[in-house]
Amino acid sequence: MLKHLFFTTTLAFIIVSCAVSPLGRSQFVFMPSDEINTMGVEAFENLKKETPVEHNRNLNNYVSCISNAIIQVSQSDVPQWEVAVFQDDSANAFALPGGKIGVHTGLLPVADNANRLATVIGHEVAHVLSQHGNERVSQEFAVQQGLALIQALANVQTETGQMLMGLLGVGAQFGVILPFSRIQESEADMLGLQLMAKAGFDPRESVSLWQNMERAGGAQSPEFLSTHPSHETRITDLNRAMASAMQTATQAQAAGKRPNCRL
Repeated sequence: MLKHLFFTTTLAFIIVSCAVSPLGRSQFVFMPSDEINTMGVEAFENLKKETPVEHNRNLNNYVSCISNAIIQVSQSDVPQWEVAVFQDDSANAFALPGGKIGVHTGLLPVADNANRLATVIGHEVAHVLSQHGNERVSQEFAVQQGLALIQALANVQTETGQMLMGLLGVGAQFGVILPFSRIQESEADMLGLQLMAKAGFDPRESVSLWQNMERAGGAQSPEFLSTHPSHETRITDLNRAMASAMQTATQAQAAGKRPNCRL
């Protein structure tokens, strides 16, 4: 009887936890969206307290212009997104559940025009739309004590809370580096390419962006040693999807979507 009850409960848990990503991949997503959004908002507020925020109006308007163009075509159910530029020399950006986008000043010399910055922002927003943070937290929930994770949702300063922030994609800021998996990274590349094209940016610049990243990063470990696709693989995959993305961008521009974001 107990075995039957356990099996039934487990099966129900698995069924309830099944989801599908925007690109059609089956996902294990268990955590409630409102809890994940709360984690994202709290993480963002902590980041603003711990990392200097850039107040240059022109720079903020530029980043917001690109971000808003991506958000408008994302079909996100978040009513209001917040965008912040952080004074940090690392070439990094992130998006968090709850509608938060952060861009480091160190990214701008690498993503050195609006189309290339749109590539990064589209990629990060794609992580959120694809529930990659929720997926990773749900996987962790499945293999650890659920109670500890639930308690950590309300306190990101604990060790477990910081681990959860790493799962959301802001681990470097919290001292925990938990990169997205290769599948999630590739998924974000493809969805991000679609988003920037729908917004009217030039998808071809996505290849230039990752070429810049490769030059900025120097020597890179072989792909099988990393959870991320190699730059070469990433560029090959983007080029394979480029014809469709260019068609989407052409249609978007014909419909009047021509972002005029200038620094």
